[in-house]
Amino acid sequence: MHSLQGKTALVTGASRGIGRASALALAKAGARVLVHYSSGAAEAETVVADIRQAGGRADALKADLGAPDGPHTLARQVREVVGERLDILVANAGVSVGATIEETTVDDFDRMFAVNVRAPFFLVQQLLPMLGKDSSVVLVSSLAAHASVGALSAYAATKGAIDTLVKHFASALGERGIRVNAVAPGVVETDMSKFAKTDAGRDFTLSLQALKRVAQPDDIAGAVAFLASDASRWITGDTLRVDGGSKL
Repeated sequence: MHSLQGKTALVTGASRGIGRASALALAKAGARVLVHYSSGAAEAETVVADIRQAGGRADALKADLGAPDGPHTLARQVREVVGERLDILVANAGVSVGATIEETTVDDFDRMFAVNVRAPFFLVQQLLPMLGKDSSVVLVSSLAAHASVGALSAYAATKGAIDTLVKHFASALGERGIRVNAVAPGVVETDMSKFAKTDAGRDFTLSLQALKRVAQPDDIAGAVAFLASDASRWITGDTLRVDGGSKL
């Protein structure tokens, strides 16, 4: 892993799951990490404490990214804590509601698009003055963006939008030296995929994958840290599948 010493990073939705693992991985590589959460203050403070105990630097920031002004609020907090320079943005925060087309409600649909698409778009917009040459933006897509997996059509649409934003952001920001990529996990054993902890869920997951085990958050965090580092300096506009060979 290339060193991230001297770098500052913001990870949204970092109190648990993939966000937590990504925050820890970036801190291990030397970055100062801003641990965002919308709820779960105790969990976020635990992540901060773990980073500090290991000799790193971290702070917790709270913002509701489902609110229209959430990204603006978070960007102001980031600026207050680290000043005018941010090197790494990992837009991980997301929500998922499993429902058939018939069962999907307008409120659930709007909430998913607000958190999963609107928030990262405007967070990038609001943080642009702080992002400069050699900065890296990592968004979080999903296997569901390019394969049918369960009753997730609305959620999948939000992740399809992320894959599109990656290309447009990378094209628009490349002249500034800012790289934009995404990771696309498959099923990961997190609170968002509780079914993977059941026997039936595990069997279903393994049936999708070439690699026969259920992914853990650390499996995704390594790819996030790679895309944040100089090791991926010639990669931009791409969505990296980190899914154990799912739906090949």
